Amino acid sequence: MRMIVIHFTDEEAERRALGYLPGRFSFTSWATGKMLVPDAALGHLASQGIRFQVEGPATYEQTIAAFRGSPASAIQ
Repeated sequence: MRMIVIHFTDEEAERRALGYLPGRFSFTSWATGKMLVPDAALGHLASQGIRFQVEGPATYEQTIAAFRGSPASAIQ
């Protein structure tokens, strides 16, 4: 599954995407307004009328960070 970095044209579009994606597709959202989604999600977002711009394929670092959980707590 290829992951794509997108960003939204406005806050309303981002809010709608955050309401649509959970339960349908895995994704990661950053405070910068960028989002990492599988390429299959792009058509679904567009069909819902959610406007976004594609930045391109995710880098290895972005993809791994999306699947990695939080670090384990230190053992004392």
